[in-house]
Amino acid sequence: MPTTPNPNDELASKISSLRSDLNTLEKSTRLTEIRDAVEDMQTNINGLKQKISGLRSRGYVFGKDFESRAEQFVKQWAQMSPGIMSQISVQASRLQNAFTPLQQKSASLSANNPNQARALLNQLKPQVDSITSQASAAEAQLKGMYNSFQSQMSHLSGQLYEADNTLTQLDEASFQLLATEAAVAAVKAVWVRDGKEDKEDPDGILYLTDQRIIFEQKEEVATKKILFITTEKQKIQKLLFEAPVALVEKVDAGKKGLFKNEDNIELRFASGAPFPQAQFHIWQDCAGWQALINRVRTRDIDKDRAVAVDAAAEAKVKSAPSQCPSCGGNITQVILRGQDNVKCEFCGFVIRL
Repeated sequence: MPTTPNPNDELASKISSLRSDLNTLEKSTRLTEIRDAVEDMQTNINGLKQKISGLRSRGYVFGKDFESRAEQFVKQWAQMSPGIMSQISVQASRLQNAFTPLQQKSASLSANNPNQARALLNQLKPQVDSITSQASAAEAQLKGMYNSFQSQMSHLSGQLYEADNTLTQLDEASFQLLATEAAVAAVKAVWVRDGKEDKEDPDGILYLTDQRIIFEQKEEVATKKILFITTEKQKIQKLLFEAPVALVEKVDAGKKGLFKNEDNIELRFASGAPFPQAQFHIWQDCAGWQALINRVRTRDIDKDRAVAVDAAAEAKVKSAPSQCPSCGGNITQVILRGQDNVKCEFCGFVIRL
């Protein structure tokens, strides 16, 4: 037989619920979240110049419009923020003026006087709902004043974050870039070596520079197990794959996996690459990486350089010999900017560049 609810307990629960709603509403009427968001925006804008300067000092040469966009954001925000802060103060004052009487009335709520409490609850509940709706509308209106600006800021912040991550990964890498070689991007990846990903495939970082595609294994692997439980691990970090971007003939991007939600890119190479093809499961948008690799292939990426390619290094590549001075064999390898020498594939003679 179902238990009949105790009227006094039910009343006490409603009073407690209303007071909880009032506590939440008090924060809403102060527009605390909006104030915090605006303060965070100001902090982020103030830090843009330093972030970009830090990237440049560490060698990131792309994103030539980073500085100009950051400067424009500073100017825009200086014009926008006073009006936003003024509106926050106006709206918060209006909401708090409406909220204060409810807070005062709620102080007399007591389950010891059931009839009075029920009457007051019936009066307060719709008023609380009304001010809650007003607070939500005010928040939406205020966010609308800077939503577009915030979206643009977030896009730049995301680009700066990715550039910083790329440089951080390179700082930790087991290999060095060539002289004047510039990093474009880096992403967590698995090298899918036979077309179907499994636990034996190496996990690491896929790098794209303005000259090469590089994969470095970087993971902890189990060296000892007891009853299928790993008891010992060893960190493995080593270069497994590198190829000139100039040898990439085609880049395919697609979603794979059981739920078709895993980003994959497949590279097909011309003769001279270490492998005819290579597939990677990456932890970023595969279509974005496809476009990025193609921009490097076509050298369209050079339009986005904040620092021009070293002219002397580029001239050195152009003037490299086309034939081996020892055996006369044709030099067919791709010669990269920053290389000091090239080895003849016919006689093994090392040609200084």
